[in-house]
Amino acid sequence: MAPSLLGGFTKSLAMTVLSEIGDKTFFAAAILAMRHPRKLVLAGCLTALIVMTALSASLGWAAPNLISRKWTHHVTTLLFFVFGIWSLWEGFKEDGDSEELDEVEAELDAAFKSNKGETKTVSKANDDTKKQQRPFLMQFFSPIFIKAFSITFFGEWGDKSQIATIGLAADENPFGVVLGGIIAQALCTTAAVLGGKSLASQISEKMVELSSGVLFLLFGIMSLFSGPEGEL
Repeated sequence: MAPSLLGGFTKSLAMTVLSEIGDKTFFAAAILAMRHPRKLVLAGCLTALIVMTALSASLGWAAPNLISRKWTHHVTTLLFFVFGIWSLWEGFKEDGDSEELDEVEAELDAAFKSNKGETKTVSKANDDTKKQQRPFLMQFFSPIFIKAFSITFFGEWGDKSQIATIGLAADENPFGVVLGGIIAQALCTTAAVLGGKSLASQISEKMVELSSGVLFLLFGIMSLFSGPEGEL
């Protein structure tokens, strides 16, 4: 029996919500939304996350076509257990402070001050020349959109949630995984942009990591007792 659309959807939705809330890119979206127009920040972050989710799911979908589904199932099961133990370990090490929020804010503050200083040194006479020499993408998209997109995309690249999405798409229905991931990303990113730092500071990184760890272990156990084709 082929993996069900609903199974891939529900697993992807739950996994993505717990992986993204309190994540570095979640905090980055919240802080960026305080300094730039929310619509542009939301559009940039969401576009990056949708592209990343679709790309990850495509890699997972292609995996069983390159190696046997039996092996992809075993690798996915192993990944769930590894990420589960990893998340629990990170959760138990957390002291309850929003260290990642402070770290992200410090990085964005440094970049913001640097850009602001450079802007002041540029004379108005060079503005037209600068616009003409603007990179190709900048001519079609706002610099804020590009900034939000790049911070989010490269922040997610190689992240635990991306690798888990690849594994999930290899073992479940990839369309369900994409749909669940996109909806979860939209919910989390919208909450970050609308809630800003006040919401981000209320999130317990410790509880998020522990919850993620339990969920990954649960997926691992479910995968362990199910066959490569989704049969118990």
